[in-house]
Amino acid sequence: MSGTATRRAARGGREKAARVSVYVILLIAGLVVLIPFLLAFFGSFKTSEDISTYPPRLLPYAPTTVDIDGKQVPLFTVTVGSTSADLAQIGGGASANEYRSVATNEEVVFAKEDQVQPTGKTVDVAGEQREVFLWTPPSGGDPVEVYKERSRVVNEYVAPDDPTGPVTYAPATNAVPVETVQFQTQNYSEVLSLNKLDRALTNTVLITILVVVGQVLTSILGGYAFARVKFAGRDKLFLFYLGSIMIPFVVLLIPLYRLMVTIGWVNDLVSLVIPFVFTAYGTFLMRQFFVGIPKELEEAAVIDGASRWRILWQIFVPLSVPAIATLATFSFLYAWNSFIWPLIILDSGNLDNNVLSVALSTLGGRAADNANLVLAGVMIAMLPPITVFLLAQRSFVENVASSGLKG
Repeated sequence: MSGTATRRAARGGREKAARVSVYVILLIAGLVVLIPFLLAFFGSFKTSEDISTYPPRLLPYAPTTVDIDGKQVPLFTVTVGSTSADLAQIGGGASANEYRSVATNEEVVFAKEDQVQPTGKTVDVAGEQREVFLWTPPSGGDPVEVYKERSRVVNEYVAPDDPTGPVTYAPATNAVPVETVQFQTQNYSEVLSLNKLDRALTNTVLITILVVVGQVLTSILGGYAFARVKFAGRDKLFLFYLGSIMIPFVVLLIPLYRLMVTIGWVNDLVSLVIPFVFTAYGTFLMRQFFVGIPKELEEAAVIDGASRWRILWQIFVPLSVPAIATLATFSFLYAWNSFIWPLIILDSGNLDNNVLSVALSTLGGRAADNANLVLAGVMIAMLPPITVFLLAQRSFVENVASSGLKG
């Protein structure tokens, strides 16, 4: 018994280790898949300067500003010599001299010539005689003997809590911006105003709703007819209709475009809706689901005097929620992400009839120097499909062959 228990414990330990290993691998794979989405999401809230920083950062950072005389100015951590302080920049491009300590040869201060006093003494620096000056710290303290190293272009800084106090001079290389995590939500409103992206979004929503409703409705009617209504040549007609799935859409582009020209629907949103409200895949999906519903349900309804129309909408449709959710999800993704056909049938200059996929392709060129705005547009295009999938996930993963009956 002890040997059997030992083997069972060892087997249980191996199974547990294998299960943990699988979870770890899946977790890592999931994180790898999420990395591009996270970069796009947080990048859409960044400033154009922050998004190009190196090394890259995940969270959006923006410079901290303080109010100086009613004006927002950036805050920097300024280092001069061995001291550092958070100061507000009030100016730039000024000319000042870099002075170093005679005693330690370290950088002491950046100051203008009228801020130091000549002493009449000189000091040897690398075999060169330099004039010695006396510099008094503005904050108080003992004067320091310094010599001039070189002239520099500097920025002007003041203490944020005492803007009228002494001015500190330092080159831009000695200042590091003080940054905090700030989400630039205005990126979304700004990108919607570019190239009439808001109108393209509205058009895309309208087209997607009409296509989804049309495909679901026609697929339900066609699927029920092919599954339950007997008529001559039904199965052959269904095979012919189903075979149209094998025809690549690129083959249909020219005939479909000529048809739109003949009808007069070129450069019109109706050309993005009517040709796509019928789908052989959706009809096939609903037909296969309806075939799996027990005939006894339909026969009982017929005995009770129900018409085919009532049987369809009060019995078949409620039982077909998983299949309808699946079809609606696929239809939504197809209509929302459609690109080739809108690009061909719509004039690129007609911004009032533009759709989101085409608008985003032109946004990449128009806002190429503002990657944060491009990413904001990408997130606008990504979030609706993700939301629809999450909402329909419960029904989407159900068995589409289930009749909905419970024992």
